[in-house]
Amino acid sequence: MSGDPSVALTFMGATGTVTGSRFLLERAGRRLLVDCGLYQGERAWRRKNWEPFPVPADTIDDVVLTHCHLDHSGFLPVLVRDGYDGPVWMTEGTAGLTAIVLRDSGHLNERDADLARSAGWSRHDPPLPLYTVADAERAIRRFETVPFDVRVDLGEELGVRLVRAGHVLGSASVLVDAGPARVLFSGDLGRTEHPVLRPRAAPPSARTVVIESTYGDREHVEPELSHEPFADAVRRTIRRGGTVLVPAFAVDRTELVLHALSTMLREGRIPAVPVFVDSPMALAALDVYGRAGTAGELRPDLTTLVDLPSLHAARTPEESMALNSPARPCVIVSASGMASGGRVVHHLRHLLPDRRNCVVLTGYQAIGTRGRMLQDGARELKMMGRYVPVAAEVVDDEEFSVHADASELVGWLGQMPEPPEAVYVVHGEAHASVALADRIRAEIGCVAVAPRPGERVLVD
Repeated sequence: MSGDPSVALTFMGATGTVTGSRFLLERAGRRLLVDCGLYQGERAWRRKNWEPFPVPADTIDDVVLTHCHLDHSGFLPVLVRDGYDGPVWMTEGTAGLTAIVLRDSGHLNERDADLARSAGWSRHDPPLPLYTVADAERAIRRFETVPFDVRVDLGEELGVRLVRAGHVLGSASVLVDAGPARVLFSGDLGRTEHPVLRPRAAPPSARTVVIESTYGDREHVEPELSHEPFADAVRRTIRRGGTVLVPAFAVDRTELVLHALSTMLREGRIPAVPVFVDSPMALAALDVYGRAGTAGELRPDLTTLVDLPSLHAARTPEESMALNSPARPCVIVSASGMASGGRVVHHLRHLLPDRRNCVVLTGYQAIGTRGRMLQDGARELKMMGRYVPVAAEVVDDEEFSVHADASELVGWLGQMPEPPEAVYVVHGEAHASVALADRIRAEIGCVAVAPRPGERVLVD
């Protein structure tokens, strides 16, 4: 092979923040992009989605995705629109869910631009979407699927292997071999056990590791009774005649919420009330999970994913709007999980002012999102150009998180056949990444760094 044999790694996203995962590996003129995520949360981060990509899109040879979530996949339509015409490698589960996620994101981008135009929210004339549904479809046509634990030869001594990460359906850690160099990207790591999926696999050997740190400075607390804060919130809210609103990501989180509600109902811990799934994307994702069960992707001891006799689907906009004034106490599960967009926003607008109602948060809430503001005790929320008072009860059920905590992240590194020589800590708020790097340095005994945005390093 001709050219410089050294391998360079550039951190193009997910540094100092928990979104926007984008990592570029370069060797002898070839470029491999691991993840292609959107920035979410605070406006300063979201603005980065509009900046030109650091390298021309048509100079990238391959893209590989760790999983389907927007902060790892949501920039793909822009990359393809701007000239990327290579394959996008991923597992079958990731392909099924990412197609749903990107189509929905394109639709929301178009809708938000239309709303901004009609309501005069934007400083731009006319306001344009970041990308369209047509852009998303062009990206989806680049998908190439590969099974777990099968090496894909990308040519010229470059290859990738996807290892089960146990975070969401199809999620993988990515092992890249580039000549003699081996780099392992954790992606988002699941916990040692997942409520419905097969557990994560032990990591392969690599001298360099790029690891997430969403929960890099904290530990999950195991309750005596599973999801009891959620169950108690349902009981209280129904007694006072209110509605329980559950902002939940359409992919994976809605499935876990419905599974938990099924368990609570079976155990007699909540009353039998109507449960509405108000997210077309979540309903489509449920179908993907159903197919995954027959393919052996779910836990072998899982008998039923969802068993709720009074489960209803709100498919049309009219059915969704009707839930703003439900006829009787009920539970509404609606996307998005951080209340940053989607149908849940208009539910919040109508339900937050009534103290009979309750909002149950079901996982990590990024800084700058409405979910984080509710979590931090906000008394007003701005949505659709107006402030809405927060009188409803807000409950945080952290048990739904399927991100590994600090000990589980360090434990995953400890499972490697040989300790790594360098670990780069990414995909976390700055304090979480630094805390995890300190702990890895102390317990694993290797170089551990929280890289700067745009930093470039050489890989052995």
